[in-house]
Amino acid sequence: MCIQGIQKPAWLEALYTQKFFAGCPTHETAKKNEKNVFCLDCCTSICPHCLPSHRYHRLVQIRRYVYHDVVRLEDLEKLIDCSSVQSYTINSSKVVFIKKRPQSRQFKGSGNFCTSCDRSLQEPYVHCSLGCKVDYLLKHKKSLSPYLRVCHSLQLSPDFLIPQDNGDCYDEDDEMTNSTIVDYDEPMSSSSGSENMSMMICTEFVRKKRTGVYVCGRSANNISSSDSSSEDMATSMSRRKGIPQRSPLC
Repeated sequence: MCIQGIQKPAWLEALYTQKFFAGCPTHETAKKNEKNVFCLDCCTSICPHCLPSHRYHRLVQIRRYVYHDVVRLEDLEKLIDCSSVQSYTINSSKVVFIKKRPQSRQFKGSGNFCTSCDRSLQEPYVHCSLGCKVDYLLKHKKSLSPYLRVCHSLQLSPDFLIPQDNGDCYDEDDEMTNSTIVDYDEPMSSSSGSENMSMMICTEFVRKKRTGVYVCGRSANNISSSDSSSEDMATSMSRRKGIPQRSPLC
């Protein structure tokens, strides 16, 4: 894009015009197919299922904050000077808005305001978004070159979750399903005319929720008891509840 003969970098123009958090047409039947990653080398938005095709490219995760697209300040600083752009903290990470957010106001009071859209800002910031700073630089400085930075490698943050394409992990109705049952029997041995058996039963349940996939487990290891305790346990387990006990007749 050219503004008064000044050209923006291709990745910067695409970052500003791409639509994020829409369904990926390539993986329209897959779960978690929202396009929340931006590839700087291809200048396009991709979903997590597209990552294998872009594994060697420069990637940036796009996040949402108050219904607007934001990028981690740490990632964006590797590409362009973001000084004087107001940042916000979400999930312990500082982020900046990509696009300008105009705010109508009746009067201009004390404090800082965005140089492009007149949004009220905290000191010492003078730009509310990356887009506002770029517009300001193109209008007043006539060039972005002094503010652009060379970045040959840019990977996603470690907290980025890549969905597993395994339909057996969870169902679509948020119902709890029994995924695996593993039984393990140790060799039986006899002692004092009685047999002791050790058994380990491990059952895992996997449940899908809106916030992710949760795994719950319960296990019992090396359960062994004498004949008397086994009989007492069997008696207590087989006893039905709610049966009245008659007192002996005198």
